[in-house]
Amino acid sequence: MTSAAEAIQDDESAPPIEVDGLVSRFGDHVVHDGLSLKVRAGEVLGLVGGSGSGKSVLLNTLIGLKEPDGGRVRIFGQDLATATTAEWEAIEQSWGVLFQQGALFSNLTVLENVAAPLVEHSRLPITAINDVAALKIAMTGLPAEAAALKPAELSGGMTKRAGLARALAMDPKLLFLDEPTSGLDPIAAAAFDELIAGLSDSLGLTVFMITHDLDSLHAICDRVAVIADKKVVAVGTIEELERSDHPWIKQYFLGPRGRASAQAAARGAH
Repeated sequence: MTSAAEAIQDDESAPPIEVDGLVSRFGDHVVHDGLSLKVRAGEVLGLVGGSGSGKSVLLNTLIGLKEPDGGRVRIFGQDLATATTAEWEAIEQSWGVLFQQGALFSNLTVLENVAAPLVEHSRLPITAINDVAALKIAMTGLPAEAAALKPAELSGGMTKRAGLARALAMDPKLLFLDEPTSGLDPIAAAAFDELIAGLSDSLGLTVFMITHDLDSLHAICDRVAVIADKKVVAVGTIEELERSDHPWIKQYFLGPRGRASAQAAARGAH
């Protein structure tokens, strides 16, 4: 008999994320009205949109923190609305999430934070769990001594990396990133972009990244999806989006900051 986890892993043809006609409401306020989006396996997809456009609401819907008010959400082909408890557990183990502020447990060390998903979901002995957690910490570029630190003792960049190590603890195939470079200085942000790009390539990850950082979009995203008018109004490469006639897209990518990021990306490519 095939387990739910095996069924998800075996369905290689299913897109990692498929949203069809999503409706999201809070009372009378409609955030999404017929939003559709398909994320391709192995790509880094950036999600952008104006303040209040519903980027975080979409993320929360994708990871099951908010139920859709209409439409359908599938992760690796599995409809979240009809998933059984066992299927939900398998789906949750197929993704990792890095929240904007890291969302680390303040009373646990970095090692204990990274080990927490393994303690909850695996049957490994604690020595093996700690070994895996130490490996994930090393993968994100943190020094070994950071494992013993509490979140309050970490810099902003170290907090992001610790949160990323925890998101990778269960060897996910899909990684959700919520504003991963917010609050970082330009050098730290560029280093974090490099880290994400390297991990995506080496681990074969599909990455769904909410960001407002134009430099990140240019540096690591294969495609960018734009939320406006309560829908995804465009998906494509930055070069394709720069040819869009949509007012918000033109302002975002062809305004002063967009042009500066494009020029910096062009210089970096040479």
